[in-house]
Amino acid sequence: MAAAAVSLLYFFQLGGMGLVGPDEPRYAWIGRAMAESGDWVTPRLWGEPWFEKPPLLYWMTAAGFRLGLGDEWAPRLPVALLSAGFLVFFWRRLSREFGEEAAWYATAVLATSAGWVAFSHATVVDIPLAATFGAAMLLLMAGRPAGFGALLGASMLAKGLVGPVLAGLTLAATGWRAVREAARPAAAARFLAAFTAVAGPWYVWCWARNGSAFVEEFFWRHHVARFSAGALEHNQPFWFFVPVLAAGLLPWTPVCAALRTGGDRRCRFLLAWAAVTVVFFSLSRDKLPGYVLPALPPLAALAGVALARQRPPMRLTLALSALPLALFPVAAAVLPEALNTGLDQAMAAARISPAALAGVAALAAGIWWAENRGRRALSVAALTVASAAGYAWMKHTTFPAIDQAAGARALWRQVEPHRDEVCLGEVRRLEYGLNYYAGHRLPACRERPQRYRIEESGVVVSLEP
Repeated sequence: MAAAAVSLLYFFQLGGMGLVGPDEPRYAWIGRAMAESGDWVTPRLWGEPWFEKPPLLYWMTAAGFRLGLGDEWAPRLPVALLSAGFLVFFWRRLSREFGEEAAWYATAVLATSAGWVAFSHATVVDIPLAATFGAAMLLLMAGRPAGFGALLGASMLAKGLVGPVLAGLTLAATGWRAVREAARPAAAARFLAAFTAVAGPWYVWCWARNGSAFVEEFFWRHHVARFSAGALEHNQPFWFFVPVLAAGLLPWTPVCAALRTGGDRRCRFLLAWAAVTVVFFSLSRDKLPGYVLPALPPLAALAGVALARQRPPMRLTLALSALPLALFPVAAAVLPEALNTGLDQAMAAARISPAALAGVAALAAGIWWAENRGRRALSVAALTVASAAGYAWMKHTTFPAIDQAAGARALWRQVEPHRDEVCLGEVRRLEYGLNYYAGHRLPACRERPQRYRIEESGVVVSLEP
């Protein structure tokens, strides 16, 4: 059953829609260019060095292209595999720390959390960071400095200095005793050796090839300036991640909101890990929803421990966790239009289905009944299976609609027979995707007019006389 749930959650319809937005096709282009050129050191976009992110995602994508997986599966399958692989690691580590029951509950919570599922389908760096950093922190909790160092080095290949900074702040937040233990000479030596062996070679090699341009763009613009000055114009208020985190944990938000750590040192560590992640990124001027993804594993772990240890019935908490499942039809209706015209216009037409409400009410009643009889495993299993089925239904329903409304793939297929006679008008939102599917950078119509002109307004193709 677990394998079937994972397949539905992470691999079903993985290529059901084309790459969406600017980030997916941009990162996929860089990975494909690596596979074609054989240069695995310098990331390149449209032939020019591109130092926005380190290479882990690009390497994963390049490997997918080398295996011949195709335009959607090559960039997305490695991310989905990494996500699923982390869930296995997550279960194994938690089963050793807290027992199998808590591990199963925690893995079910994380595997069906909306944020984890959503980003596991996207060719962006958030899952590679959350998985490598999350695995590193679990090994830190277990007192394994070499493994912690190696995986923290991998997190630095996923998203730069974010992983090491969050790890250091978490250690400080857990108290000076934890810092002293981590800084013991033997442990520190093992950590530094493993960290340097994993993260060092690419950074040294890329700097040797590209010099100050790499340092200025990668470290200054995309670390210092992005955090302190909002250099990339994703400015959001301080409280931005509160609703983002609540949405990312659905349907388990009520369970996570009722957490208590008690006196368990390991639980306090997990709470510090989650809190540091949220507070750190809240202090940044630039904010995007995926930034808070590394907070989901520790919160899911805490939820699993609570579900295993709190033997009084959690009737209300688990029944409330069933209610967000009624939003699946709403999300299926809203997402394509939201990606096309914006969330405000899309939400104006949102409606909750009476049939969905009836189904969720029946599920909540069943959970209430199971909790009354002390059958916690049945309650969690029912909510997990219902969530997995809901995600599968939504992907089957929504991905084709997103492809038509907001994706570049469907638009490119309309003009592909005339690929040598195409130019781009006002298509800023779709520019990266159209170039990706074309396989080369398409000319701008203002510079080189062509017979076929692609415009963003209404996502139409107009034939010039």
